[in-house]
Amino acid sequence: MSELRSSCRHLPDKGGAKMEMEAELSRIIINEMSDQQVIVLKERHGDRSFPIVIGIVEIFAIDRRLKGIKPVRPMTHDLLANVIEDLGAKIEKIVISDLRHHVFYATLHLSLNGRAIEIDARPSDAIALGAASNAPIYVADHVFEQASQ
Repeated sequence: MSELRSSCRHLPDKGGAKMEMEAELSRIIINEMSDQQVIVLKERHGDRSFPIVIGIVEIFAIDRRLKGIKPVRPMTHDLLANVIEDLGAKIEKIVISDLRHHVFYATLHLSLNGRAIEIDARPSDAIALGAASNAPIYVADHVFEQASQ
């Protein structure tokens, strides 16, 4: 258990409550001729949306998990999802928490034995992990403001 704790990055609270808006994965744009792929997140109860450029491995992981396609052997995202589940933890939500210098940041919110754990992650990895478990996606309001301009 100490190994799990040491790998988790607890993010400092920068003061004040952060408003998170529920979002959904509205589009997946796969271009096999390019290394850069695009997912689009849309505000669930609003009109704002924005794209995130991700890698080809991550886009295929998201696409495969959304379609319920299971590989013969676990891929990296499957492996991590299995570890989380086998340890008794649950992915509660994914939060796209920040946008700095054109780089998006995300946090995986897990629950384990009544404890809340936040793990720093790339949005593409967090969404790939959450896709199979139907974990809700939230976006910090300031990220929607910056990214949807």
